[in-house]
Amino acid sequence: MSTADAPDAAAREGPGGSLPAAAAAGVGILPAAAAAPADRWYPWRRAAEAGMAPLLALLGAFAAFALFLLLLDKSPVEFLDLVWRGAFGSWFSLQNTLQRAAPLLLTALCVAIPARLGLVIIGGEAAVALGGLAAVAAGLPILGAPAILVWLVMGLAGAAAGAFWIGLSGWLRAERGVNETIASLVLAYIGLALFNHLVEGLLRDPASLNKPSTWGIGDALMLPALPGTDVHPGLVIGLLACGFAWVLISRTAIGFAGRVTGGNLRAAQLQGLPVRKLMIGACLLGGGFAGLAGMIEVAAVHGRANASLIAGYGWSGILIAFLARHNPLAIVPMAVLLGGLGAAGGLLQRRMDMPDATVVVLQGFIFVAILASDTLLGRYPWFQPRRTDS
Repeated sequence: MSTADAPDAAAREGPGGSLPAAAAAGVGILPAAAAAPADRWYPWRRAAEAGMAPLLALLGAFAAFALFLLLLDKSPVEFLDLVWRGAFGSWFSLQNTLQRAAPLLLTALCVAIPARLGLVIIGGEAAVALGGLAAVAAGLPILGAPAILVWLVMGLAGAAAGAFWIGLSGWLRAERGVNETIASLVLAYIGLALFNHLVEGLLRDPASLNKPSTWGIGDALMLPALPGTDVHPGLVIGLLACGFAWVLISRTAIGFAGRVTGGNLRAAQLQGLPVRKLMIGACLLGGGFAGLAGMIEVAAVHGRANASLIAGYGWSGILIAFLARHNPLAIVPMAVLLGGLGAAGGLLQRRMDMPDATVVVLQGFIFVAILASDTLLGRYPWFQPRRTDS
């Protein structure tokens, strides 16, 4: 869990004095709790470290990827130019980027919210697919109702399906001690298999021959684009979700309790915090956001549930959450960055004769660099709190 933005006032806010503050900051920083008040520059250095870590990781990943391109006899400069043009170089490209970023905002929250409690959830891909499938199943019987009602029912169904599927991992961790990372990964494979089984069987539209799909919701019930753009309203929903998550984590008692739990589970238990409920609740909320992403993809892009929902949004959300250090506000630029890389894939394929999977290779470099940068946090004395004589 990222602890870079734990509040300095945690010791004053939480019950029990400095113990919750130490827990929220992490076991290894207990001596710093006493020194921090005397070091007024420590919060700035800590913020600088938290910001520099992902930035340097990105630069390192791009440098390693440049060497990879050179080995393939490709130009890194041309690659960067095409990525810029394909992602941000025109109004059309920017809209494509923002549309791809919309579901990434929600799937990244599926990882980031549980991570604040020390849980590593990686099953968002299944939550997206099952959320989209549940949305269609709930919307088909009421297609004659007003559009706003159909969208509301579909959204609730999609969020509920995602929350249930990710919530299973939280329940297994809280009640049975099962590792949540393994549980969410196994459940992801089960969920995707269940999705394929239903789409190709019980819920299949007989008219969908080459690409098995469910019945469609119809053009009249597709979510309209934002005024003056071709971007669907999922972008606004994603931005609102990130803002809500930031307020919940940083400005509420529940968020403070979650940070304490993630920083030091034992300390949270000693303080009498409802650790099990917090774990399950975080997974339910994160899964709900991922399921909502699936509903939006159905109602705004595809019009029906099919294999197009399994587009890697859940896996990319893991990378975005780690790049953002599980900060909901930092998720926004990271999602736009990854959405831009995806939007530029087609241009790279045409101009540099490279497969779309090249972007996935770059994402792999970035993920490895982010994991490596996390091992360096807290190792340099300059970033640590210090006592002063004044």
